[in-house]
Amino acid sequence: MATNPRKAAIIGCGLVGSSIAFRFLQQGLFSQLVLLDVDQDRAEGEAMDLSDGLPYGATMEITAGSYDDITDCALVVITAGVNQKPGETRLDLIGKNTAILRSILSEITARDFDGILLIVSNPVDVLTYAAWQMSGYPKERVIGSGTVLDTARLKQLLGEELGVDSRNIHAFIVGEHGDSELAVWSEANVSGLDLEDFCRIRGMAMNPAEMERMYREVRDSAYEIIRRKGATYYGIAMAVGRIAECIVKDEQSVLPISVVLEGQYGLGGLALSIPSIVGRNGLKEILEIPLSGAENGALRKSAQQMQEAIAALDLGRVPAAVR
Repeated sequence: MATNPRKAAIIGCGLVGSSIAFRFLQQGLFSQLVLLDVDQDRAEGEAMDLSDGLPYGATMEITAGSYDDITDCALVVITAGVNQKPGETRLDLIGKNTAILRSILSEITARDFDGILLIVSNPVDVLTYAAWQMSGYPKERVIGSGTVLDTARLKQLLGEELGVDSRNIHAFIVGEHGDSELAVWSEANVSGLDLEDFCRIRGMAMNPAEMERMYREVRDSAYEIIRRKGATYYGIAMAVGRIAECIVKDEQSVLPISVVLEGQYGLGGLALSIPSIVGRNGLKEILEIPLSGAENGALRKSAQQMQEAIAALDLGRVPAAVR
């Protein structure tokens, strides 16, 4: 069956999945959206609720479906999994969420699916690599939401600190979407102006202590949100909407998505969140951006943690589900 470039599916209709569905409705990127969940009533309820807003949004069809409905999807977003609780790290979720992912992939690979898998469930970098290994799909078609959200958090903080539109901030959080992530301060700029030069022109100071404070605030943001309201979902929905926009519109935009590395940065056997060009076919190119010595060391420490987590998993190819 031919792939429909304007059809997408979301697997997992919890707070994250339903928020992403709402974002897709706002964007009007897709003409068809299929919702899947282990709780069929939940999927049907979300589809009904979202459809009530169609007269005030985009023209699209939103339905609760089954795996047979994803065959011609251009994009399948996987959010299903156990949620992070107060006091837990993303890596604490690895065992249960890998098992859930395996069951989902056995259904997907049993069908003639040629679209893109976008992994959002945590720990996203480990699960992106697991999805690639277990599915057998090309790495271009298996990507994760990565540190797109973390990068947005850094841009917002920098914009507030510098008194400038956050959309003019160009900076990245890379590595693990988690505790070992790092900010690439050496390449941060404001509309092409080096961060240090921008601060000097404005008569401001950006000292290492302030930079460390902002990095820690970005890194720990999810913990603070979860402590206050139990879960994070609006920010990641916006981030996933941005990735989907790049795919549907073939933007060739640069985003720090989670990608499988095969020698880039001297690393392999894992997925990390790295600035990459994203277009209609998913991953187009992984960019090896310049890093300072300290940043390169931090990236390798992050990679080591991901490799250790992956080594503890059994990632053999999933058997095709019986249809």
